[in-house]
Amino acid sequence: MTDHIGARVLLIDIESSPILGYSWKKWDTSIIHIVDDWHLMSVAWKWLHQRKTNVLATDTVTEKKLTKTIWQLFDDADIVVGHNGDRFDIKKLQAKMKEFDLKPPSPFKSVDTLKIARNHFAFSSNKLDDLGQKLKLGQKTDTGGFKLWLDCMAGDQKAWDKMKAYNKQDVILLEKLYLELRAWTPRHPNIATYMECERVACAACGSENVQARGYYHTNTGSYKRFVCKDCGTWSRGRKSTPFVKVSAIVCDRK
Repeated sequence: MTDHIGARVLLIDIESSPILGYSWKKWDTSIIHIVDDWHLMSVAWKWLHQRKTNVLATDTVTEKKLTKTIWQLFDDADIVVGHNGDRFDIKKLQAKMKEFDLKPPSPFKSVDTLKIARNHFAFSSNKLDDLGQKLKLGQKTDTGGFKLWLDCMAGDQKAWDKMKAYNKQDVILLEKLYLELRAWTPRHPNIATYMECERVACAACGSENVQARGYYHTNTGSYKRFVCKDCGTWSRGRKSTPFVKVSAIVCDRK
């Protein structure tokens, strides 16, 4: 099923280097002195439903060039999707944008699949790989562990190639997970607002294949309720239906 949307939805995932520094103890997480701060190693992205998955890494471009490329993607996007994207990917990327003295990109909305998984389910693990396997969507590429990062930082091109393939697979899996979970969150940006459509459309995927199913009631009014027959998302109409005023009924139990 392909969405009928006017919004540009960007799916993104980053890989970064560790912080190199001094610590008094092996298990101590406080760093006394930073020798080399973290930096972007690889960023993979794709536009929703487009075939091509892109990746750019600092084995071929400078970190500044990589950051400017992502800035342009953010500037073009209406919605940015990531797994732990709100807390990690988006903040890390924006930190680099500020570091390189870039102005803020045009405003976009974000969808975090990790938040959806945590807020609406009780899976044993909310990691991207575990959710992918649990929901039979696929799995992450095996990196072989932290050695891959060390080999990349040492300039091993085979390691870089593996890192970029790993990064791309994360985005491919992210897209599948996003499409699987988005109907469960009422906080998803309303896709219908990006469309030029006179009919009722699904708030999550933009499909007009929706069915009226009862009413959504608030303290001030009632709204027609709809369910998307394509993705399963529930939504409500924009105009309220006035309540019918009734007199109080007193039950005489004598």
